[in-house]
Amino acid sequence: MAGRVRHPIDVKALERYIEQNVPEIKTPLDIKQFGFGQSNPTYQLTSPTGQRYVMRKKPPGKLISKAAHKVEREYRIIHALEHTDVPVPKAYCLCEDSSVIGTPFYIMEFLDGRIIEDPAMPGVSARERTALWKSAIETLAKFHRVDFKAVGLESYGKPQGFYNRQLATWRTICAAQAATKDADTGKPVGDLPHFDSLLSFFADTSRQPRDRGTLIHGDYKIDNVVFHKTEPRVIGILDWEMSTVGHPLSDIANILGPFENAKMTGGAMYSSSPAFLPGATAGLPTPDTIMKWYADVAGWDPRPEINWALAFSTFRLSAICQGIAARVAGRQASSEAAAKHAESMGPLAEYAWELVKVDIDGKQQQNKARL
Repeated sequence: MAGRVRHPIDVKALERYIEQNVPEIKTPLDIKQFGFGQSNPTYQLTSPTGQRYVMRKKPPGKLISKAAHKVEREYRIIHALEHTDVPVPKAYCLCEDSSVIGTPFYIMEFLDGRIIEDPAMPGVSARERTALWKSAIETLAKFHRVDFKAVGLESYGKPQGFYNRQLATWRTICAAQAATKDADTGKPVGDLPHFDSLLSFFADTSRQPRDRGTLIHGDYKIDNVVFHKTEPRVIGILDWEMSTVGHPLSDIANILGPFENAKMTGGAMYSSSPAFLPGATAGLPTPDTIMKWYADVAGWDPRPEINWALAFSTFRLSAICQGIAARVAGRQASSEAAAKHAESMGPLAEYAWELVKVDIDGKQQQNKARL
């Protein structure tokens, strides 16, 4: 829900820009800020006609990571996907001139549907829960099928070596995040637990999944899609700032996260409720069913390689939470729930290490069986 504006902007300057560049959006605007979104401040713009739009901008101040807050990339991929079978909001404009409202921003269509924050989907029938999850998974598979060269995204990323590039990127980002000091206490955020051991495991090419290259969302999950108000189908995908050309396993592992995180203990923000334990919620598909739905549309089966990808995805989520912790320390966090997310960096890294140990033990058992 949109409410009070926590990151003020120059409304008159924004209206002048819109009047000059997007005349189909009528002014003056009523502006509110959405409460969701950990990275880029997101606003609801309402015109005098009642038509609503969404504006996404970079956060104010000096940015810790050059790899995050890529509103330009969000605009580019949404615009490129407009004429495919992947549902996305219409993109109206991108402004890269920071002098207008302080940071670059873009404006897109407001999708009047359902954003379901809890992936267990309480409040719907078992049948609808199954159908909603199936639509989300089939939409992801359709997205991965898009020929990125055919839609003008040939330069959007490299189709080979995704996970090795991720490792190099996160090594650098995590070092900067760990060194960030609290604005009041001067205490640094600190390293993730098992950081060096995790990176060593993931860098072992003999354990890595087969290389693949597709468009990927980078943070695909239930609360980043918009469902139709009354029908169990996706009408749009949101939050594209981490999208690129990369390995499709990363998106699959991300949306499977709640099933894995249900096994976590310690009350971390990203610990799923017991609803995701096997058989606990009627109509909730199993991970195996989800991957079969995906395989039927995408044309390849992720199941043989998913364990490695789940471990990496959990590590990556811990690093993202470390980034939120760094923004909290620097007083740049855009969400009121940021502090709770920041507290999850440690438990998530610990759980990633548990998954790695499971993978190592499994490989050792396979090697013994061959002897």
